[in-house]
Amino acid sequence: MNPARISTEPAPALSHHPHSERSEESQHSFAGPSTHYHQTVIKQAAFLLLALPLAAQTKPAAPASDLIFQTSQAWSPRVNVESNTVMVYGIDATMPSRIQSWRDHGYHVAVMTGVAWGRYADYLRGDFDGKEHWNETQQEKSGKLILHTGREVPYIAPTEAYGKYLSQGVQRALEAGAEAIYLEEPEFWARAGWSDAFKSEWQAYYHEPWQAPDSSPDAQYRASKLKYYLYRRALGQVFDFVRQWSQQHGKSIPCYVATHSLINYAQWEIVSPESSLLQVGADGFIAQVWTGTSRQPNVYEGVREERTFETAFLEYGALQNIARSSGKRIWYLNDPIEDNPNHSWTDYRRNWESTLVASLLQPHVASYEILPWPDRIFGPKGLYPTTEPTAANPKPEKAPIPAEYETEMQTVFHALGQMDQPNARWQTAGTEGLGVLVSDTLMFQRAQPQPSDADLGNFYGLALPLLMRGIPVEPVQIESVYQGESNPQGESNRQGNNAAKFLQNYKLLLLTYEGQKPPSPKFHEVLAAWVKAGGALVVLDDDKDPYNKATDWWNSEEHSGANKLSTPRLDLFRALGLEATTNNSTTTNGSATPEGLHHVGKGVVLYSAKSPAALTHDRTGADTVRSLTKQAASAIHLNWHETDALILQRGPFVIASGLDLPNAAPTQLHGTFLNLFDAHLALVKNPQIKPGDRALLLNPAFYPTKQPRILAASARITDLTTTAHEITFKATSIEGRNTADANDLTAIRLLLPKAPSKVSVADQPLTTTHYSEGMLQMEFPAHSTPQQITITF
Repeated sequence: MNPARISTEPAPALSHHPHSERSEESQHSFAGPSTHYHQTVIKQAAFLLLALPLAAQTKPAAPASDLIFQTSQAWSPRVNVESNTVMVYGIDATMPSRIQSWRDHGYHVAVMTGVAWGRYADYLRGDFDGKEHWNETQQEKSGKLILHTGREVPYIAPTEAYGKYLSQGVQRALEAGAEAIYLEEPEFWARAGWSDAFKSEWQAYYHEPWQAPDSSPDAQYRASKLKYYLYRRALGQVFDFVRQWSQQHGKSIPCYVATHSLINYAQWEIVSPESSLLQVGADGFIAQVWTGTSRQPNVYEGVREERTFETAFLEYGALQNIARSSGKRIWYLNDPIEDNPNHSWTDYRRNWESTLVASLLQPHVASYEILPWPDRIFGPKGLYPTTEPTAANPKPEKAPIPAEYETEMQTVFHALGQMDQPNARWQTAGTEGLGVLVSDTLMFQRAQPQPSDADLGNFYGLALPLLMRGIPVEPVQIESVYQGESNPQGESNRQGNNAAKFLQNYKLLLLTYEGQKPPSPKFHEVLAAWVKAGGALVVLDDDKDPYNKATDWWNSEEHSGANKLSTPRLDLFRALGLEATTNNSTTTNGSATPEGLHHVGKGVVLYSAKSPAALTHDRTGADTVRSLTKQAASAIHLNWHETDALILQRGPFVIASGLDLPNAAPTQLHGTFLNLFDAHLALVKNPQIKPGDRALLLNPAFYPTKQPRILAASARITDLTTTAHEITFKATSIEGRNTADANDLTAIRLLLPKAPSKVSVADQPLTTTHYSEGMLQMEFPAHSTPQQITITF
């Protein structure tokens, strides 16, 4: 969320949203987020499948919907990013013409709209149903309204009438020909809960008078549960409407949700229905992770600072986990800049490479939203500082995107379309199969009167000690462990419905109920069965979380009888058979379990009565977590291995990140690679991955040398044909700038069996080529119209 759009308080550094760019949304009424779609076929052309043999490339191949982007603008040559599917942002009178402009250039088109906010003045004024709805504005205790961009664009506390209104807006998109619907960012601020509409919903949901959310931890927890429910209900209404409309019109229109990660929403103090949207009809997610979310500081070994790569790795991992457990579609967002316009191009580029590498290190996802708002990156108003602001120079000169960054971006965009490789494997990584259990309730304890750790140390205190030593730890969604999903016919269709199968992916799990709570006792039943079958569970919890007293199942008479439990951990330990009272124990509610290692069936439970958040402020806290985890791993004979880098091979691609460790040694790669983070597609030999390095490389040795092949290109390649001595194809990219720029180029690198005798672009000889080590490097001015390339060898 861009802080300038939230007018109730000073702009915090944590409130940026890439999908709600002010200059874009202000031009359209039913403003919403990005959109994308799947199974697309471009007119008379095919996206170059770089990983296929050349013979298979001679015929146009139907592209998948692996790449998407969002814009509120009509097609133009300067934003022709060639992803095959565009999400048209905003529903207004211009929407049909904007949709058509992209279709005329071969794109499939989806529509995205905001959920928590938008230019919905007609609804607020009562034009929709004859009733004013100003009282649905999210409101703070002081009476301040939480606004997005002014009085008529507030954050909404959704009623059923609002769900109907959103459905009506979506209907306009469907009638205009939208091939998919994307609903963006269902968000309820944790500090809200005082509006008249919310008070009425409380009465209807709890059947009792409203309680001020800050009156007790119990009231705050229950207010958050209600906020979670209200947006789940609103989106469920839209999903149901789209399904019915599709059936009536003989179509199949998928609905996706563009959402931040659970980790980010919790740290930014926002409540959103997150994983539960799969149970009410969502067909998948866009994982909105980008520099703006991932540069949010966290604390590790007592130091609070930005850790963009590490945070992004965990954020992407959280949404990968949901997708893998559900079998639903997911796209990862990558944003080459961010909402904060005051950083330099150098900062944007460095952090984009960090988040991009973090996303590519998630091998189970191979679909991407390549960018939001291309106009703010490539357009005439895309001017950003050339250097970072300083006290001496608080307003540095602004300039358009550097040409080399622009070319690098386009190379990466097209490489992303090739990431669906069958044999992804870790080349360098620590012990695999470790996870940190997280629940959507992580968002329920974020506001007064006793908010959980502001830096989310209850999560980062368990995850960072492992990740910082090269262990590819994954956030594991608690709800996925026990929840199944039913389709409209009531039949179970969720891959993760087999909870035991879902947990088989993991050998060791870490858990705390500090900062979160288990939504259901069913989780404990399944988790206990997993441990007894051979899993290792590490529990760190000092039982001092005030939200243990929140009204929920573990302290209800229905579940626990007259002996209500003071903490849900006790129910878990009861399911594990760990209730014996011994010395050197932490006693709670008359039942005690000693700290230390316990054998449970074929597995183990290692319990430590420590606070993960407190450990983040201890210089030795990370060592403590690692020591406990290593002890549990040893007990189940899980080999413990730490590394100084994370390096993943995905087919011909090598993705690498050096970890910021003291005294870490560089990790050596052997061979010759193309550097896809270099605008000229430079060759690098035996590169070293040093601490803090991010790399996206392509290994030419992956391919046979006797067949010519396009290895990488900063353009979309179509109409590719070959003969015994010639390759011809067309290249299309973003139109170059109006001003002459020698670096504003299309770059292509080919593998050839021998040196070329002639290279031409648009029937003109190209002399600025270089051939070495069996590869041809060529560069020429970028154009949005297809340029015919002929290479004779």
